[in-house]
Amino acid sequence: MIEENEIPKTWEITPLETFLDYIQPTKYIVESTDYNDSYKTPVLTAGKSFLLGYTNETEGIFDQLPTIIFDDFTTAIKFVNFPFKVKSSAMKILVPTCELVNIRYVFYFMETLRLSADTHKRYWISEGAKVPIPVPPQIEQERIVSKIEELFSELDKGIETLKIAQQQLKIYRQAVLKYAFEGRLTNPNIKEGELPEGWVKSTFGKECDFSQGIQVDVGLQSEIKGDKQVRFLRIVDFTKGDEPLRYIDHPGERYYLSKNEIAMVRYGTVGFVCTGKEGVIANNLFKVLPSDRLSHKYLIHFLQSDLFRSKLESKGATMQALSFGLIKPISIPVPAIKEQMQIVQEIESRLSVCDKIEESIEQGLQQAEAFRQSILKKAFEGKLVPQDPSDEPASVLLERIKAERQKAQPEKKIKTKKVKA
Repeated sequence: MIEENEIPKTWEITPLETFLDYIQPTKYIVESTDYNDSYKTPVLTAGKSFLLGYTNETEGIFDQLPTIIFDDFTTAIKFVNFPFKVKSSAMKILVPTCELVNIRYVFYFMETLRLSADTHKRYWISEGAKVPIPVPPQIEQERIVSKIEELFSELDKGIETLKIAQQQLKIYRQAVLKYAFEGRLTNPNIKEGELPEGWVKSTFGKECDFSQGIQVDVGLQSEIKGDKQVRFLRIVDFTKGDEPLRYIDHPGERYYLSKNEIAMVRYGTVGFVCTGKEGVIANNLFKVLPSDRLSHKYLIHFLQSDLFRSKLESKGATMQALSFGLIKPISIPVPAIKEQMQIVQEIESRLSVCDKIEESIEQGLQQAEAFRQSILKKAFEGKLVPQDPSDEPASVLLERIKAERQKAQPEKKIKTKKVKA
C-alpha cells in the first residue's frame, strides 16, 4: 500500500477506478475458433499466450483504443492498441474514464501489482479497481512514461540478445549429439552418412526391453508415506518437479524404476526422457531397459537427440500415445561399449560448458526482470524523473477528471409532485 508520505508533494493518491472503467467482453467474443493466419482480426487473451489466432469475423470487433485487457481470474494484463476480438468472458476490457487519463502510465503501474489470484473469483471489481495509484502531475506522467519506455527499449535489446544466445545453445547441443551418434566425435574422418568401423545399426526392439507402469486410483495414493509404501512417479514429477509427492503400496518390481534407470512419457509430452528418480511409475510412463550392449548414459543422450525425435515424428508418435510397437523399429547406432563411454565423455564435456553458459543466461534474464521492476518502482515513487515546480499539481488533474466524468453521466430527471387542485 502506497502512503502519502512516500510520494512527492505535488502528487496525489486515488483508486484505479478513477482512471479506468470496465467493459464486459460479451459482445466481442469470437463465435468460431477456426483461426487462420490469413484472416485479419486478432483474437486475444490476457494470459501468456496473448494472441490466440486470427478470425475473419467482422462483427463485434473492439476498437475503443488504446485499452488494457485484464484476466478476471488470473489478474494477467496486456496493453492493446489495435482492434481485436476475445476468446471468452473471463476478462474485463479496461478503458480510460476520460481523455485526460494517461492509460500508458496506468498500465505501467498495473505491471507492478501482485494481486492475489488464489481463489476462483472476479478480481477487477472486488480488488483491482480499489487499488490506490500514485498520481503525478499530468505533464510529469508523460515524462515518466517516456523515460520508462526509453529504459525498457534498451533492456529489451539485451533480453533479445540473451534469448538468441539461448536458441544458439540449443542448436549447438543438438549438433553435438548429431555428431556423436554419427560417429564423428570419435571418428573425425568418417564420411557423412556412413557408420564408423565396428558400429552396428540396430533397433530399439533388439537392444531394449520395455515395461509399462501401473494405473493407481487417486483414492489409493497418499501424500504421507505409510509403512512399506513407495513413491508413485507421475509425469508431473519429472516435467514439473514441484508437485506434492505421492505414495502407494508396492505393486511389484516390474513397475519399479531405480534412479539410474530410464522411463519415457507415453502421452502428452511424448518421448520425454525420465530418469534420476526412484519409485513405481504410472501407466502413462514406461521403462526402457537397455541390453548389455548399450551404456545407460549413451542411451539417455540418444533419446534426447533430434535424431531420435525426428524418427518419432516420422512415425507420428508425437501426435498420439507412444507404444512399444512404434518405438521398437526405430534404429539406433551401436558402437562397442568402450567407445560408447568415450562418446558420453565427449558429449558431457561439451554440454557441461553449455550448462554453465545457460546458467549465466538465466541469471541475466532474472536480473533483467529485477531491473524492470526496479525501474517501475522508482517511477511510482517519484524517483525516476525530476519534479518540476512549475507543473500543475495532480490535485487539479483529479478535479478535472471528476468534472469530465460527471459531465459524461446522463442527467437524472427530477420528478415533480403534482399538486391537487
